[in-house]
Amino acid sequence: MTDDVAAARAAAEEESAFSHAPVDPDATAAYGDHPDQVIDFYAPRAPGGPGGPAPVVAVLHGGSWRAPYDRRHISPFAGFLARRGFAVASVEYRRGDDDASVAGRWPDTFDDVAAALDALPALVAELLPQADPRRTVLTGHSAGGHLALWGAARHVLPADSPWRSGSSAALRGVVALAPIADLAIADKLDVCGGAVRQLLGGEEHFAERQAQTDPALLLPTGIATTLVQGRADRDVPQLVAESYADAAAKAGEMVGLTLLEDVGHFPLIDPAADACAVVAEEIAQLAW
Repeated sequence: MTDDVAAARAAAEEESAFSHAPVDPDATAAYGDHPDQVIDFYAPRAPGGPGGPAPVVAVLHGGSWRAPYDRRHISPFAGFLARRGFAVASVEYRRGDDDASVAGRWPDTFDDVAAALDALPALVAELLPQADPRRTVLTGHSAGGHLALWGAARHVLPADSPWRSGSSAALRGVVALAPIADLAIADKLDVCGGAVRQLLGGEEHFAERQAQTDPALLLPTGIATTLVQGRADRDVPQLVAESYADAAAKAGEMVGLTLLEDVGHFPLIDPAADACAVVAEEIAQLAW
């Protein structure tokens, strides 16, 4: 396939993913004082498993950790999962500058994800009584896939880390979608135009901060993990996911890697795409 054809297909996939009207949540709750410290909740619309309370899927959106890309763009995916019988919690978090020139805020982005995940069980119990917060799957797309993998690894952070969590017992697993899973490899490939280095505060801080923020360095986690990756992804190349899976194997942990032929970056969160149904099935495998 020529570069022009590949670029045209990628553009069409992105257009399709962003063509859906935003789906309003059933409830929204704050986990902090900042306007971005909120979680949208979607009640399950249909039975999706063997009965009983619905599993919870916590969704972390992508957008290269930059401010213009918020949770609204992934709300059709959240609604899709709710129609599949999941209770869905779509997490917002602080990102970069409003003009999109900088990716992420240090340490606010990580503070927010940690705080949201810590607050999630109580908020689910309050707002989604038909859900079981003891059966939670984390998922995230692109930069959100990085945050999902990182969130699942907080229990292996150093004891003095402000983000360390005491237990991962309620977490059934992680399904990371085209994740920026290995920060070092993604940085070398200049994924999202230098966003990885910006996330950690620039060149002078990269090495010291990478140790606590790079999922590929926080292994093994003991958490069931699956990566779903399009082979035709031009935004986050397949090599990034493969590098994380290799690092997990070297650490003695098996990570699932589902590679989808002729699929780029955005079909994974596009309810109109076959790849999105594959994602839902991967989540179901861990949730029930």
